[in-house]
Amino acid sequence: MPHPNDPKLRSFIDVAPTSDFPIQNLPYGVFSANGLAPRVGVAIGDYVLDLWELEQDSRLDVGPLGVFSQPSLNAFMALGPKVWSATRARISELLRSDHPELRDNRELRARALVPMADVKLHMPFAVSGYTDFYSSKEHATNVGVMFRGKDNALQPNWLHMPIGYNGRASTVVASGTKVKRPRGQLTPPTAEVPSFGPCKRLDFELEMGVVVGQASAMGEMLTEAQAEEMIFGFVILNDWSARDIQQWEYVPLGPFQAKAFATSISPWVVTREALEPFRMQGPVQQPEPLAYLKQVRPNNYDLALDVGLRAGAMNEAKTICSTNFKYMYWSSVQQLVHHASSGCAMNVGDLLGSGTISGPEKHQRGSLLEISWNGTEPVELADGVTRSFLENGDSLVMRGWCQGDGYRVGFGEVEGTIVAAE
Repeated sequence: MPHPNDPKLRSFIDVAPTSDFPIQNLPYGVFSANGLAPRVGVAIGDYVLDLWELEQDSRLDVGPLGVFSQPSLNAFMALGPKVWSATRARISELLRSDHPELRDNRELRARALVPMADVKLHMPFAVSGYTDFYSSKEHATNVGVMFRGKDNALQPNWLHMPIGYNGRASTVVASGTKVKRPRGQLTPPTAEVPSFGPCKRLDFELEMGVVVGQASAMGEMLTEAQAEEMIFGFVILNDWSARDIQQWEYVPLGPFQAKAFATSISPWVVTREALEPFRMQGPVQQPEPLAYLKQVRPNNYDLALDVGLRAGAMNEAKTICSTNFKYMYWSSVQQLVHHASSGCAMNVGDLLGSGTISGPEKHQRGSLLEISWNGTEPVELADGVTRSFLENGDSLVMRGWCQGDGYRVGFGEVEGTIVAAE
């Protein structure tokens, strides 16, 4: 059987070369349509393949019946990497242009293939815990220069371990969810004491999210190979950030309310296996990491990302950032290894944010804090409209994809619109 990543594979469903969802991708999500309850599906071109219909029809057998009838991927992820790989191979076989089983079964096709335009997409998995990292050297340097000066841009620990903090799983939301402007304690430069009110410096952070599909035991460390096997897939992640709230609260324990109000993710989880052809070495790590963080394999990905901002008065979004996941200094595998290194137990459904993804060039900065250089260089959008930070009514769209030979493995998009605090 051809491998699902084979670039020569074609589906009996027409898929445009610019589609995010060719047969080489097959990302998982949760959808509802036609008044039916949310269940698990796979994106293929302009359709969603209903895996519960295939499971009921005995075309898919992953073990316990009903795994794909559930409103999250957690039960399927818990079955482990061998089942993930075998299931993806079977779905690929069913969708191949040279395989008649689904192609020639008109009744099953009618039940199992739902036009994307007719579905509602939901959170793809139940988030057990959420941790956000700070792993782009370019982003950390830019922020450090802004607030501490060029000679003290990186903190002494930054080059020795992935820096992170525990966020809130309760406010991770799916693309399309409106984001209410957060309120919090603010201290403008002229104020002697804080006041409480709506954030005035609302920002985004372009990130990737790792979806953990296997648990680890409390008290145990992970090897590089074990951590990799635990990663089910990836989503695009927007770590919304209230910069003025953060500035006042972050000493001495780091972000709290400035990050807790919302985190948006894309609705499709692209599997680690689908990204395998796009693996590459990350930046040289100097000084050499401690032994437990050393990597034998290349664990970065050539994954293009862009951000479009549509101000409330604009008809369409303008691209304000184009960067690549390959620039990340600390890889997703290293983040997971470090997370468990103290003996912290990891759970099925844990979400790890990569940290803001910025590159070496100005157009590759992954936050408005960097793009506008803390508000001193407002970005020009259209017809005299500028932004230093996000205003009510602004909509932000993030997209990501890996470019193959005649196809692309994409994530769709994550969108969020800012609404007033009151």
